Amino acid sequence: MSARRTTFYLDKRNKKAMGVCAGLADYTGLDVTLIRVGTVLLTVFALGPLMPIAYLVLGWMADDKPREFYGADAQEEKFWQQVRAKPSASVRDVRSRFRDIDRRLADIETHVTSQNTRLANEIDALR
Repeated sequence: MSARRTTFYLDKRNKKAMGVCAGLADYTGLDVTLIRVGTVLLTVFALGPLMPIAYLVLGWMADDKPREFYGADAQEEKFWQQVRAKPSASVRDVRSRFRDIDRRLADIETHVTSQNTRLANEIDALR
């Protein structure tokens, strides 16, 4: 079974402690520094000793990021972050793109198969 791109993984290559903050940054698309500062601020001002316990439990329960996900380009990473954030919007966007491509192909097909003698002459000249 292949790894799922919509699952939270620990990012061991960009880790400082256990890879939890780097994994959250990869999962959400936020800057890892922002996640780390937020974790420290939550520990100091809001959750106290509960935050380090949650951090350790998350680091213990989550799986490491699979090797095949480390070579992905930035555009692919951004796409999967959007899928994780709003799956229904992602499906809608993909359908919209396919409809647009289908419409453009239909326009090209109509243009090529029409009774355009100039285009037919140009095609014959290429042969």
